[in-house]
Amino acid sequence: MIDIKNVTISKKENNRLLLKDFSFTLNQGDRAVIIGEEGNGKSTLLKFIYDRTMLDGYCDYSGQITGSNKLGYLEQEMEEKWLNSTVVEFLSDVDVYSCSDPRIWTMNMDTSLFGSNQLMKTLSGGEKVKLRLIKLLAEEPDILLLDEPTNDLDIHTLEWLEDFINHSKCPVLYVSHDEAMIENTANVIIHLEQAKKKTEPRHTVAYMGYKEYAEKRLNNLQKQEMVARKQREDYKKQMQRWQQIYNKVDNRQDTISRGNPAGGRLLKKKMKNLLSQEKRIEKKTEEFLDIPDVEEAILFDFPEGIRIPNGKKVLEYYADTLKVNNNGEEIILAEHIFLRVTGPEHIAIIGDNGIGKTTFLHGVAEELLIRRDIKAGYMPQNYEEVLDYNTFPVDYLVASGQKEDITKAFTYMGGMKFTREEMEHKTGELSGGQKAKLILLKLILDGCNVLVLDEPTRNLSPLSNPIIRRVLSEYGGTIISITHDRKYIEEAATAVYEFTKSGLRKIDKEEKGYFS
Repeated sequence: MIDIKNVTISKKENNRLLLKDFSFTLNQGDRAVIIGEEGNGKSTLLKFIYDRTMLDGYCDYSGQITGSNKLGYLEQEMEEKWLNSTVVEFLSDVDVYSCSDPRIWTMNMDTSLFGSNQLMKTLSGGEKVKLRLIKLLAEEPDILLLDEPTNDLDIHTLEWLEDFINHSKCPVLYVSHDEAMIENTANVIIHLEQAKKKTEPRHTVAYMGYKEYAEKRLNNLQKQEMVARKQREDYKKQMQRWQQIYNKVDNRQDTISRGNPAGGRLLKKKMKNLLSQEKRIEKKTEEFLDIPDVEEAILFDFPEGIRIPNGKKVLEYYADTLKVNNNGEEIILAEHIFLRVTGPEHIAIIGDNGIGKTTFLHGVAEELLIRRDIKAGYMPQNYEEVLDYNTFPVDYLVASGQKEDITKAFTYMGGMKFTREEMEHKTGELSGGQKAKLILLKLILDGCNVLVLDEPTRNLSPLSNPIIRRVLSEYGGTIISITHDRKYIEEAATAVYEFTKSGLRKIDKEEKGYFS
């Protein structure tokens, strides 16, 4: 058990409160997920619980953590110091073979990698996550704190992780954007929000599954919005009636004869009462419910005119071999790769970690981006390939420098829940989710009719992700994507391919073992 009491956290840079008076007890059997919009403090809370000194550089904090448990913490990103190390060096301070939990050997992992001198930085994102998970579990902690453990994992490993969490002997507190994972594992929902344009933190702790929480939340928000709009409508009608009476009295004051002082006094008294009545009506507005300002309320859509004609040949890609360079040695990842795509297909490519999917998609993007008969856009897994972290978001969205284009870009960012402060910060200071949204906005503003997307939904909130998926499913152009998001595959893909060592294999979306 771990007891968290009255935690308040604020950013040093701008004094923005991320969390206020947060209390929670993690008990045996709890599988608690922390959800919320990008930049709402989810990772910061996990760091505070694990080791509050990790916040010293950028946050002020107060509150207590009690409990003598051994904490195991999986950071969202691998520490940079390990990237130039070999796998053997990374695992040198643990004995993975002595781990008492035999389930680590059922993970979809090539155990021969444990003795490899391959550099960590040359591994795929998923392979890095798996090795970090194995190292963490070999330390045999009493409580698991996992920050985005699903990032980059292949579908088989995602299912393994779900089973591991559901049968874990120790409590688990984790951050995730993966809706399927949350639905399949969480029995406690911790929702961190930022209301009133990210100036007022609030949190909800719900002891229920995610589907039930999402349904109850939606019902409550709909009721709140209905009452809030009714209050404003009634206020508007009251003020219209008041204005009519005020205008009549004011008009009569202007026209009353000086020979009728008694009538003038009556009108003055009536005017005084009207002004008092106005104050009373205005005071009632202080009790109005807020119209919900929530992460689901994003405005995101492609122009209606974006289309790829049925049957148009968008891609015919062939590679005899797919190779990567590892420390001067060429490694063949896959052979005989062929993919034909016609408009307006939405292709989802899945496959094991380290098989070469991202390398393949990068080659596809290079081929499509130079084409003149289509307008292609690319969202890489590593956002820094297309984003300059030292410039501002609007610089990425607008190349022309024209005032109307800049205004349009700011409007679109506002629709995607960027605050004015975030718009004026350097791109590198944005959260992963905001960077993803920025790239998606660029694809919209450029009018792309072919999208090449590497894990498009992995950094987005589980409450805003459904909107992103719906828009992509309705998109009239062609999509070629790599994904491990089972909800995305189900809702947005029209065809699914598995990337294997011997090429691409088209599979049935209902095929057992992939999308359960």
